[in-house]
Amino acid sequence: MDSNLPLHVKKFNDKLRVMNQANAKILTLNAEEARSLQAEIYDLMATIASLSAATDSNATIEINMDGGGFK
Repeated sequence: MDSNLPLHVKKFNDKLRVMNQANAKILTLNAEEARSLQAEIYDLMATIASLSAATDSNATIEINMDGGGFK
């Protein structure tokens, strides 16, 4: 799954993993890392919103069952 993540989200995830392994209590991001992470999160949220809007939740699925040869 990591290979599909945007670069800065992956870097953030890696930093969290290192923090957890070191049992650290604080994670620090510099301004550039924070801006890049925010931009990628916003892009991901926009993609999810557009995919959700494109999905027709009111689509009707019709199923006909005649029983076949069941006796």
